[in-house]
Amino acid sequence: MPGAGVHRGAPLLLRCLITGTLCYAFTFTEEPAERAPKSDGYCSRILRAQGTKREGYQEFRLRVEGDPENYQPSSTYRVTLIASHPAYFRGFTVIALKEGKDGDKDEDYAGNFQIIDEEDTQFMTNCPPAVTESTPRRRTRIQVFWTAPPSGSGCVILKASIVQKKIIYFQDEGSLTKRMCEKEPLFGEATDKPLLDCCACGTAKYRVTFYGNWSEKIHPKDYPRRANHWSALIGASHSRNYVLWEYGGYSSDGVKQVAELGSPVKTEEEIRQKGDDVLTVIKMKAQWPAWQPLNVRAAPSAEFSVDRARHLMSFLTMMGPSPDWNVGLSAEDLCTKECGWVQKVIQDLIPWDAGTDSGVSYESPNKATIPQEKIRPLTSLDHPQSPFYDPEGGAITPVARVVVERIARKGEQCNIVPDNVDDIVADIAPEEKEEDDTPETCIYSNWSPWSACSSATCEKGKRMRQRMLKAQLDLSVPCPHTQDFQPCMGPGCSDEGEACLVTEWGEWDPCSATCGQGMKRRERMVKTVPSDGSACEAEMVKVEKCMMPECHTIPCLLTPWSDWSDCSVTCGKGARTRSRQFKSPLELGECAEDLEQVEKCMLPECPMDCVVSEWTEWSECNKSCGKGHMLRTRMVKMEPQFGGNPCPETVQRKKCKLRKCNNSKSGSANSDERRRRKEAREKRRNKQGREVTMKPWSTWTECTKLCGGGIQERLITAKKRFKSSQLSSCKERKEIRACNVHPC
Repeated sequence: MPGAGVHRGAPLLLRCLITGTLCYAFTFTEEPAERAPKSDGYCSRILRAQGTKREGYQEFRLRVEGDPENYQPSSTYRVTLIASHPAYFRGFTVIALKEGKDGDKDEDYAGNFQIIDEEDTQFMTNCPPAVTESTPRRRTRIQVFWTAPPSGSGCVILKASIVQKKIIYFQDEGSLTKRMCEKEPLFGEATDKPLLDCCACGTAKYRVTFYGNWSEKIHPKDYPRRANHWSALIGASHSRNYVLWEYGGYSSDGVKQVAELGSPVKTEEEIRQKGDDVLTVIKMKAQWPAWQPLNVRAAPSAEFSVDRARHLMSFLTMMGPSPDWNVGLSAEDLCTKECGWVQKVIQDLIPWDAGTDSGVSYESPNKATIPQEKIRPLTSLDHPQSPFYDPEGGAITPVARVVVERIARKGEQCNIVPDNVDDIVADIAPEEKEEDDTPETCIYSNWSPWSACSSATCEKGKRMRQRMLKAQLDLSVPCPHTQDFQPCMGPGCSDEGEACLVTEWGEWDPCSATCGQGMKRRERMVKTVPSDGSACEAEMVKVEKCMMPECHTIPCLLTPWSDWSDCSVTCGKGARTRSRQFKSPLELGECAEDLEQVEKCMLPECPMDCVVSEWTEWSECNKSCGKGHMLRTRMVKMEPQFGGNPCPETVQRKKCKLRKCNNSKSGSANSDERRRRKEAREKRRNKQGREVTMKPWSTWTECTKLCGGGIQERLITAKKRFKSSQLSSCKERKEIRACNVHPC
């Protein structure tokens, strides 16, 4: 139990930490632990031993999470001792006293402390109710848990002392003292939780209504826009012998299934196995999405009963998606000290961790917590990646509200003073089953609004609403109807004259501004709509201006980053951007934070077509007369890649025709004869040269460039050399090709 143990082996907290013999404030010398049992009045001596008292001194501050003015009995709070930069402290004491008590007796102390970090904090050896440092060293912050005392303890004073160098600060007022009084219960005082013996008579019937308030507007950080929902709600009215879930306990298999999977099946099985310890099983359907305005979707509700033996009510529902986060009530006692039944309970809910999954954000991957941890409330300092993280340790904004309202009482009551005339009823019909007969395998949309009445007169008619079957997970299990009918009459013809009934106004929401002028709103709900189907004209929302303390603009107060833009290209390498804006003008200096971020993005490679050079000039005609041909070429600079267009032709040939070849008749016959003989000889030699075999092509030479397009050559020669006048066609021949055509 918190505060039950005493950590030994540490020196006394309050020491002057000076090397000389003179102590400027005060000091105690503690005997070793084995020789110094707790001495009477030791804690009170510490409280009276004030050193340097500095009223209003703001260098050090004692803070309770959420800065509440009142404490909820038996609830646990995070208490932080903070030194503002550049201040620090080496030693400290934190203690909690009932108001007006001196600390001379054990019963003077209120609640229990619980150590968070044993390297930083421990219980004081000679004063177990106090928390002190484990070792004297320089520090700027320590944290402990404090569990408030039970109901009826009155106001509590939390006090802290600071040891910094030679000076001890201890305050009865100011920033190192926090006064909190017990929070008054709403709508009738409930008993301590849980009450050992309920003295109420008869039974009472209640309606529990669940208002989800987990929305992107209120909880914008990392809000899961898709698939956000509340799981099916499961709970029971039960005796003190059964615990569905509780802070500091461990999750059962059923609670684990709700927390991680949103399935209530195992929990319902566990509840029904408790037999006489359970009076009513409480069930509500899942809500998709998690939040909708009340004029679109009515808040889900269920009815249950309690009696003297089973006067506690518990339930839970999962936030989805999340690692293992839930909200709910644990052992809410509906029996009052005056032997009556509580009229109404309104409770804002913050999420709690089931201790079975170690994720830190809504959509963290599954990571089982081994060994399983205890159930605990989430706080704003759990992890920087948590959607509820606040470096200042502020309170988490509630994600839901539950209203438990008594709707009837049955049997003779011990408390004969009714809350109102209509509250007492002579008898209640037998307990109606609130179990939903819709199979889990049938997934429906929400019901549509009721249609207009089929009768425009005072004759009986009917109106209809419908829903859509979205999925049937098991075809062997039939799904119920998708239409619902209700009797009605025309406008103004209600046989009961039932008017539009609304609830009381809810509490004002927090001001929309943290400083300066903002807006606040409050709502109420429709309890009963007119039976004639007419609209309810009552005002449901009120909005007013609210004024907070004067704004002191903090530089670099920025909005969250926007989503990344699309990649700037459709293929290959590109860039994408995201941006943010200032929330307030820069009045205290320039802000060096980036308002835009750019990062590279890579899509599949772009197709690259073949790249060729320009055509060369046409060569000369290969004949000096008659018909011949000309050539032109171009070179491949880059081969096609990633499906680009193939290379076109690299050689083109076209015909050329020059003047006709004419035989000269002016020469002598002898010269003509010599020319014919010469041509015949060359013809024979050419024929002989064609029969000469050639050597193979040589290997290609090294490319002249590593990139950007180079040239390679290779040669071919005849195996037998002839005189230059012979076999001119069999001389060395050379080929050239492009290489390394890729860009540099």
